[in-house]
Amino acid sequence: MRKKDCFYLGKIAKKFSFKGEVLVFLDTDEPEMYEDLESMFVEFNGQLVPFFIENASIHRTKFLRVLFEDMSSEEDADRIIGCEVYLPLSMLPKLEGDKFYFHEIIGFEVQDQRLGFIGNITAVNDSNAQTLFEIEYNGIQILVPMIDEFIIKLDRENKTIHLNTPDGLVDLYIN
Repeated sequence: MRKKDCFYLGKIAKKFSFKGEVLVFLDTDEPEMYEDLESMFVEFNGQLVPFFIENASIHRTKFLRVLFEDMSSEEDADRIIGCEVYLPLSMLPKLEGDKFYFHEIIGFEVQDQRLGFIGNITAVNDSNAQTLFEIEYNGIQILVPMIDEFIIKLDRENKTIHLNTPDGLVDLYIN
């Protein structure tokens, strides 16, 4: 499985027991959706490796307590602590309306209500306190905060997102 065909689910945070159980921190608003998984991909030495789940349960709201098959000791668990876990994109629930996954809108055309076409989305930057659309327009990178009030419409069929940005925000980049 290639990483580009998967989505980030979380990270193996720590050991839970001396029998090889681990706690996986789930980076999701709905951790209960992932309680009945049969397997997950663990990024191990730069490769996504399938790990089959023997037993799993929610632990303290954001953690999944997992016992993987063929892992029965603390030493086994130590090898994967800190590793990121992934699932295939096909396991993401479909979103409707103006809700979207970040990977889904890469390449979408951006239409601003006031300015018209302002470029295409090249990435979503969520590494700061404010998530940003990264938009490229004629070789210029435009950063627009991903704020619900700015998003007018998401048109999946035409791969377009319509925004209503405040006066001056985009103008800083293109004028």
